[in-house]
Amino acid sequence: MLYIDEKLRKASEPANSKLRQETFQRTPLFAGLSPLEREAIASLAIERHYKAGETLFFEASPCQGLHVIGAGAVKILKTAPSGREVMLAVETAPSSVAEVPLFDGGDYPATVTAIQDTIAYLLLKEDFRRFCQAHPEVPLKVLAVVGKRLRQLVMLVEAITFGSVRQRLARMLLEFWEQHGQQAFELPISHEELAMRLGSVREVISRNLSRFQAEGFLNIYKRKIEIVDADALRREAEASY
Repeated sequence: MLYIDEKLRKASEPANSKLRQETFQRTPLFAGLSPLEREAIASLAIERHYKAGETLFFEASPCQGLHVIGAGAVKILKTAPSGREVMLAVETAPSSVAEVPLFDGGDYPATVTAIQDTIAYLLLKEDFRRFCQAHPEVPLKVLAVVGKRLRQLVMLVEAITFGSVRQRLARMLLEFWEQHGQQAFELPISHEELAMRLGSVREVISRNLSRFQAEGFLNIYKRKIEIVDADALRREAEASY
């Protein structure tokens, strides 16, 4: 029988059954499971609610388990010894965070904070490990997710190391544009969070966005961006370092 921490379970919010099932059905980590298997692992999860700005867990704190994001979005932050924060990624529902410490036995390697009101499902470490032993395809899914995150980290290092802030911002805007598949889209993160992700400061990001608008690359409507000249923005992004 799988172990469940009853104190944690009692502390969780009442489950939204439909959202819970849809979350585990759509999260890439569990895509290879049968409906019955997804239902089984979903039933083990502890539902938790976070307001925007609340932290799910802190860097270097003991790992409780895997967090599956059912609604909302979170940012993954790494803090330097100087206290400076760098945003590694943004994860929107449905997705999962904190896979690595489940397997290496270490603490959480980064801080995860909600950037919207968020519902997360916590799968306790021992429950998840036992489930993986019964379903060997799940660890392979974890490797795929970790591999994707590693690629994102390499791209982040490249973005921070090479090129001007202007070039890095152009690349990031094109990435958001391609993800949304529409000419106009809402920025998924604030200017301050965008600056953290690009290794800059909010004022510099806002100034460069205004310049892009003045040059006819895009239009800005508060948090909404409309790409007017994608080719010009792409030339800027691909300019020689």
